[in-house]
Amino acid sequence: MAAPTLRQPTKKAFHFPKNSKGQQSDNVSQTVPAEQPATNNPVPTKTAPKAKRAAASKQEEVKAQAEQKPRRARKEKVVRDSFTMPKSDYEKIAALKQKCLDAGVSVKKSELLRAGLLMLEAAALKRLLAAVTAVEAVKTGRPAKG
Repeated sequence: MAAPTLRQPTKKAFHFPKNSKGQQSDNVSQTVPAEQPATNNPVPTKTAPKAKRAAASKQEEVKAQAEQKPRRARKEKVVRDSFTMPKSDYEKIAALKQKCLDAGVSVKKSELLRAGLLMLEAAALKRLLAAVTAVEAVKTGRPAKG
């Protein structure tokens, strides 16, 4: 990540109100504070070059840390959804979860479904269409109480 840069202000920090004639108010002083004159004879010190070197090495260190640190990927937003599926499919999900537990991997139902999506995405078009046609159509909506 690049070090922040300092920018000069582009607008006045304060706007003095004008009266109805377009002039500044009488109660506002019109004097502007004068800048201190720069001296042409700076006092040389032995610590000034060391301080510059220390500041430069500090900047280099910060740049090196920024380059080493990988940018954190933004988390993708999640979407909550509900769907209807036959009881036999729920039993298949439970069996797959148990299979994963036996292998030492704890997995959630949503993770299993997402893994299935990854596999379908990677499959050839012919296999994808075969899998889609093998799934029976289900009436949408909530099932009747019974």
